[in-house]
Amino acid sequence: MKYARDLAPSLTNEQLGRQLYETLPWVKNITGKTVVIKYGGAAMVDADLREKVMGDILLLKIIGARVVIVHGGGAAINEALSHYDLPVEFKGGQRVTTPEAMEVVRQVLVGKVNQELVAALNKHGAVAAGVSGSDGGTLIAEQLDPELGCVGRVSQVNTDYLETLLDNDYIPVVATVAQGADGGFFNVNADLAAGHIAAAIHAHKAIFLTDVDGLYEDFSDKTSLISNLTLEETEEMIKAGEVSKGMIPKLEACVTALRGGVYRAHIINGTTPHSLLVELFTSTGVGTVMHSTLESYEFDQHPHPVGAFASRLVETEDIE
Repeated sequence: MKYARDLAPSLTNEQLGRQLYETLPWVKNITGKTVVIKYGGAAMVDADLREKVMGDILLLKIIGARVVIVHGGGAAINEALSHYDLPVEFKGGQRVTTPEAMEVVRQVLVGKVNQELVAALNKHGAVAAGVSGSDGGTLIAEQLDPELGCVGRVSQVNTDYLETLLDNDYIPVVATVAQGADGGFFNVNADLAAGHIAAAIHAHKAIFLTDVDGLYEDFSDKTSLISNLTLEETEEMIKAGEVSKGMIPKLEACVTALRGGVYRAHIINGTTPHSLLVELFTSTGVGTVMHSTLESYEFDQHPHPVGAFASRLVETEDIE
């Protein structure tokens, strides 16, 4: 026998109901829309965090979102390179990838990391399909810099294969190994690949999971976390050199997505459990969101109160 007092949540029923009530317009806003999620960092390495993120993504699918996951696998690649006594070297924040290292990158990203993520999702049913960026010519790349070896810059995204999977109710899980024009392979930065994919498939949102809470005006000042900014403000910060080197690829990916027609790009902390749901289904969110239009920015700066629920439902039709 169990008593209600032992199962009672920390919130009152009224508070809990109010929280659920607040999510409705945001759920409505994402149902039927395409969302690209770049998955990496500690949330990928930590098994407990990975389980929570996969559960959150499954919930997005259940409510009708069309989800694409794009991933890298830096930690696993480093471990494998060490196993084969191959050097781990970076230049300008990019991995130097020799032909020998590229073979290891392919094995790790496509054969290990990708399949682990697919398996984690498919524990809940046959919902995910693994994709190498070279499958169906999904990602085409050219060499970024001869000094970096087999590191590529995305030159083309072919969406047919991804669209087919989405139309057949699967979650594509994309490993960022790209095909070269000569038939070879390139290692592509997962943030930048996600930005290009989001733009190419006309995603509603692009979400980048990382190990920090978002974009800071001054990283040493934790009170300077930016919640909302426009595309133009994002570009100005990059141009002025006002962001850390590690954040630059993410911001450039956000700009690529937004310039390509994606409505909002989010940077959130994947190490915070369920941050994905809080960011998408609450008025306050938890990370940084960049907007492609001033209308979207103004809407997020002046959200309607929960009591104006009907008004918000109408407005989310326009604020896509």
